[in-house]
Amino acid sequence: MRTATVESGVGRDGPMSASHRRLTLANSVLGAVIVALDGTVLTIAQPTLRSDLDASLTEVQWTSTGYLIAVAGLLVFAGRLGDRFGHQRVFAWGVLGFGAASAGIGFAPDVGWVIGLRILQGVFGALLQPATLGMLRAAFPPDRLGMPIALRTSAIGVAVAAGPLVGGVLVAQLGWRAVFFLNVPPALVMGVLALAVRTPEAARTRTATATATATATATQPGHTSRSGQVSATRLDLPGAALLAVALAALVHTLVGVSAHGWTAMDVIGLLLAAASTGALVRHERRTPDPLLPPAVLGSAAVRASLGVLVAASGAMLGALFVCSFVLQDTLGMDPLRTSLVALPGGVTMVLGAPLSAVLLRRWGARPTTLAGTALLTAGVLALSRIGPGSSTVVIGGGFLLLGAGFGALMVTATAVVVRHAPPESAGVAGGLQQTAMNVGPTLGVAAATTLMPLGTGPALLLLAGVAALGAPLAVRMPRPARPTRDGTRSVRNDEDKDEREP
Repeated sequence: MRTATVESGVGRDGPMSASHRRLTLANSVLGAVIVALDGTVLTIAQPTLRSDLDASLTEVQWTSTGYLIAVAGLLVFAGRLGDRFGHQRVFAWGVLGFGAASAGIGFAPDVGWVIGLRILQGVFGALLQPATLGMLRAAFPPDRLGMPIALRTSAIGVAVAAGPLVGGVLVAQLGWRAVFFLNVPPALVMGVLALAVRTPEAARTRTATATATATATATQPGHTSRSGQVSATRLDLPGAALLAVALAALVHTLVGVSAHGWTAMDVIGLLLAAASTGALVRHERRTPDPLLPPAVLGSAAVRASLGVLVAASGAMLGALFVCSFVLQDTLGMDPLRTSLVALPGGVTMVLGAPLSAVLLRRWGARPTTLAGTALLTAGVLALSRIGPGSSTVVIGGGFLLLGAGFGALMVTATAVVVRHAPPESAGVAGGLQQTAMNVGPTLGVAAATTLMPLGTGPALLLLAGVAALGAPLAVRMPRPARPTRDGTRSVRNDEDKDEREP
């Protein structure tokens, strides 16, 4: 049984502890924002980059694909590094490296350097992303995680919405290199603060992790040193390599399908991903120090939440992908008007995330997930009916439902994943959450691309079905909140009873 200090992640240190929590929240939010903003502004900068560096379309695509593959393949292992060495320290490594790679891209002499540095930037991005959630898990009580995660979600929504505008201004006034220099000052500030400030929460979390590790490894054969001391848990490098190969093959294949449709090489890529996954499962069952601890994936609530994140992000990004073609190619809107019509989705995501945190605490995860699933599915279905003659109000209403549903699901599922993971595995949980958010969109866009030759309607109906998968998954989420003795409702009552497979 975990102690109260480990479970809550915070002490009773008064105002100083509160200041540390605010600093942790600020770093978590800004770290997530810098990654989200980088991806959206790059999309605007790519045409100018291609022209300036005389690059081919394939080379320019690899500035995004190489980054995505590096991130997706390393997120879980990066989360494990945070569990081992401290999330704040790994966050500092990640954000400083991300800023340095961004500066390098800004000075890159040709597209080959840009691609190589983008892959390196993806490696550092993988380090900082799980740490943004691991730091929150260490700093806030489990039943108070909803609002910090909601603020993080809202900030990401603002970054995604503002990215095209910021990117357009920078590229028009200063050129494409300014897009990458934009990352450097905030990365430097966050990295220095994370290294300079030693929070008591981080120290307590590392102590608790060492205690939990010693307890776990003491029960495993072969984990005692010659002096009789229990050794530290080893990093599962073979497991990390197998997972990286599986995810890299899957992401590379799905990105290729989105670009050019299915080919024989794509089938080979899927077979490689499946074979690597099978080898990973076999390895994880046999190793004494698995990369994916049973305490994390053994939780029915965590598995259901990860499934919700994959389905929701796939439906959301797939729908945006299809609708961009409908609005521009069928309805003849220019990119600016398309962005304005879709703006209600971003607004409801930003404003609805904090409301979702309140509902999560009052209702519990299961009803909030069902409500978010209903909104997201209704939004995709509404957008599947747009065509010539559709009014701007109707289209905007579809995007409004889309953003509201996605925001609610992202906050709820992320909170459950982080809440139900043991503190000593918070980084792995954060890595799995980020992996779901990277794999889901590639799956959604690939599925939409496959069906678009039949029409945009069938593609969006399929995505509505994907969104609706959140309903059966919600059944595995924590039950609705029950009244406590003082008459209030608390999520904690229900999350204490987590079903785990033997």
